[in-house]
Amino acid sequence: MSRPAPKWSNEDIAALPAWTLVQAYHPVARRFSEIFAAEQLSPVQFGVLLQLEATPGISQAELARRILVRQQSMAELLSGLVERDLLRRDAGNRRGRAIPLHLTVTGRRLVERAGDAVAEFNRPQRLGLTAGEAEQLNSLLHKLIDASREW
Repeated sequence: MSRPAPKWSNEDIAALPAWTLVQAYHPVARRFSEIFAAEQLSPVQFGVLLQLEATPGISQAELARRILVRQQSMAELLSGLVERDLLRRDAGNRRGRAIPLHLTVTGRRLVERAGDAVAEFNRPQRLGLTAGEAEQLNSLLHKLIDASREW
């Protein structure tokens, strides 16, 4: 009994950009998890803190959009960071208005420590890329992120 010819070859599989992205994601995510474990953070939690460093006073809704998580997930995530004294919500007298979010001193120190390790890991040579390739990859990934908002 003969076996039918496979529909997919290894070359076909290797030519799928989104699948290649999934394959690249795993070792990168594993390394980020190792980096953030030292600070008892997840990559998403670090993303929240990093975004708050870049844009103090951002709202919860805008923060969710920027780090690409659902707004419903953001509330629980933020509560854990508030409990750890890494960020604060400036509620004040803001009935019906977005509550600005800010890093605490502890949160800023943590971003500085973890940020150094993240910057080191993102060096083009560390990723096996030239500076130009790293810039091109980053640009292409941002295009993919923008396109994914349409899905």
